[in-house]
Amino acid sequence: MKPIRLPEPPGSPPRGVPDIFEGGVYGVVKRAVIIGNGFPASENQSLGLVRALGLSEKQTLYRVTRPRGGINEYLHWLPVSLHKQIYYIIRLIYGYSQALFTSRGSRIQSLTGENGGSVGLSSVLEADVRSIVKMAKGTAEKDGPLLVVACGRDTIAIASSIKKLASENVFVVQIQHPRTQLNRFDLVVAPQHDYYALTAQAQEQVPRLFRKYITPKEPPSKNVVLTVGALHQVDFAALRSAAIAWHDEFAPLPKPLIVVNIGGPTSHCKYGTDLSKQLTTYLHSVLDSCGSVRISFSRRTPDKVANFVRKELADHPKIYVYDGEEPNPHMGHLAWADAFIVTADSVSMLSEACSTGKPVYVVGAERCKWKFAEFHKTLRERGLVRPFTGLEDMSESWSYPPLNDTADAANRVHEALADRGWRLRP
Repeated sequence: MKPIRLPEPPGSPPRGVPDIFEGGVYGVVKRAVIIGNGFPASENQSLGLVRALGLSEKQTLYRVTRPRGGINEYLHWLPVSLHKQIYYIIRLIYGYSQALFTSRGSRIQSLTGENGGSVGLSSVLEADVRSIVKMAKGTAEKDGPLLVVACGRDTIAIASSIKKLASENVFVVQIQHPRTQLNRFDLVVAPQHDYYALTAQAQEQVPRLFRKYITPKEPPSKNVVLTVGALHQVDFAALRSAAIAWHDEFAPLPKPLIVVNIGGPTSHCKYGTDLSKQLTTYLHSVLDSCGSVRISFSRRTPDKVANFVRKELADHPKIYVYDGEEPNPHMGHLAWADAFIVTADSVSMLSEACSTGKPVYVVGAERCKWKFAEFHKTLRERGLVRPFTGLEDMSESWSYPPLNDTADAANRVHEALADRGWRLRP
């Protein structure tokens, strides 16, 4: 069974000159393998970088999976391989100790049922080092070297092993700081706030005994690309396509159209219905200057937060609350919104909104700490966002140079490939 190939997004560049006129395929990168972890926020970064490099039509998705449900939810801190071994033992004794391994109605779920669901595919092949290395080596003479892009903690061991075993046939990019030796990858793409632990302010927050365990331990090396936020798939071509696709629904709406994106609390941005109350109170205060308001929730939004927002706002004639049914209007929102209000917890949602150059207001940034506080400080200093206070005139327009982290990272990939004597197929 061959890996499922993802469809080409709109706006991909043309194929260019046939390789026979380019001196053969040696050193010409024209295909990509994505190592995913099943989390859309992580996989979207890899997909975005591959898209920016013009390889979307030649990308293949593999995935590292963990068993889920019951006691598995407490084993995610373990390396994937060890977690799976424990899972195997659990399966052997599961029939005798079901109560031990399930809680609150959850159940132990198999790997095959999980893999592929988040991208709308029936299945995606498990990321296996040996098979990917064999493919990279066996097809190098015919198809040229392989670009490998991975993102997320569970993909680190897979990506670095591929680099070690097939270094002459692959170029490996690891997105997000791998918390290990950076020379295990050809290129690392990491947000600047991942290095917050090295600042004097951060060191003061950590007891001296634990400082050496806070990663990263060293400043970025020459093979590290620093970004402001997260990579993504939102570019001019994608927004243009979304504007066309959602024209009939959004064009008639009264202006200005304000899009509110609500995420969910994290360990570094904690909140509950208290933020919901703050947000709804501020929204009521600015409704007079809004033409229409569209509200969406993320997968992480707690039910109590979403239910409170619906109760307070869903009946207002200017407001529409997305019910979660397909098709998802997210890209339409990015294309048609005149301004955004985003909760502070989501680096991904803020990065996408800031890539449009449109006004972005943040609610709840004061609740964030550690490196997330540093991320918000950077956004404010660059003029990309403003705090949402409920005193704004939402018809006021302001702009800034759009955040182009994905394009900047793609340019660095081009440069690194050139240093190696390789290049991407134009």
